[in-house]
Amino acid sequence: MKFRSLAIALCAVAISIPASAQTSDLAAIARSSGTPEIPGLKLVWLAPWGDISKAHPWRNIIVHQTEGPAGSARGGALEQNKNPTRRGVMVWVETDGTVYWAVAEHLIPTHGDGGNRNDNKYIDNGPTYRQVIGNNSVGVEFAGNYPDVTRGPTDAQVAAWRILVKVLRARYGIPLERVYAHNWIDYKDARYCEGCALAKMAREWGE
Repeated sequence: MKFRSLAIALCAVAISIPASAQTSDLAAIARSSGTPEIPGLKLVWLAPWGDISKAHPWRNIIVHQTEGPAGSARGGALEQNKNPTRRGVMVWVETDGTVYWAVAEHLIPTHGDGGNRNDNKYIDNGPTYRQVIGNNSVGVEFAGNYPDVTRGPTDAQVAAWRILVKVLRARYGIPLERVYAHNWIDYKDARYCEGCALAKMAREWGE
C-alpha cells in the first residue's frame, strides 16, 4: 500500500510539473514577436505580432459571435486584414478551432456599440458604461451560429478559446474581470446572449 501511495504521489508531481512549465512557456511566447507557434492552437497569421511596447494599449477583451456559417471566419479575417479599421475585430475563430490573427495590434478595428448597456442585466455596468469600447478592447469573433443564432460555440472553438484567452491576457496584461461578452456591455440581439457562454467560461477557468 505504501508503494502504491508513493507511486500515486510521484505521478501527481510528474503531471503538475509539465502543466506549470506549460503556463510559464505560454506567458513567454505571449510576449514575443513575429509568428510564434503557440502550443494547442492552430493559428493563421495574417498580421504578425510586432514589438509589444508599440502595440495599442488594450485594456479589455470583448467576445463576439457572428451569424456566419462554418468557414466564414476565414473570409471575415481576410477582409478585415485588407481594411483593418472596418467593422470587425482583430482575432477571428473558425468552427474547427482555427484562429486567424487578422489585424496588426497597433491598429484599431471598429467593433462594439460604445458600451451603451447600463441596465446591469448581466453584470454591473457601472465600470463598463461608455468605458468598455472598441478602441480599448481586443475583439474576438467566433463564427458559425447560422442559421440558428442560439447555437453555442463548437467544442473546437471552446478548446481554442481556453488557450487564446490566456495568450491575449498575458500579452496585453488584461485582468480576468475585463473579459466581457458583447451582450454584457452593449444592447444586442434579443434572441440570444452574444458571447456570454464564452466570456463566462473564461472567467470560470480563472488564471
